[in-house]
Amino acid sequence: QFQIVESGGGLVQPGGSLRLSCTSTGFALDHIALSWFRRAPGKERDGVACIESDGQAEYAESSKDRFTISRDNAKRTVYLQINNLKPEDTATYYCAAESPTFPLGTCTNWPTSGRFARWGQGTQVTVSR
Repeated sequence: QFQIVESGGGLVQPGGSLRLSCTSTGFALDHIALSWFRRAPGKERDGVACIESDGQAEYAESSKDRFTISRDNAKRTVYLQINNLKPEDTATYYCAAESPTFPLGTCTNWPTSGRFARWGQGTQVTVSR
């Protein structure tokens, strides 16, 4: 069964860094596009970054300078590196993947595309002194 599991969240001080991981169980990720979203308290879920099967990345405008998405297909893992964390980055971060059955492998129409339908349970990031 295809599942994805996020990890790496935690409590960090402003200015710190975190690397979140999204690991697949049950399916290789080689041909699948994956993305990171986040939901801050009381706010809508927002797209953060997306990575295509060939490694090309797409970012939300607000994420371009401090966020880096990457993938290691051998480890079946996608990462989100967040630097210079700010209190407004406090949120639950979710990984979402295309269905492994008929993936396009692209970020076309991300973040609104309904193709990113396989979600993890989320990992909490809290930025506070």
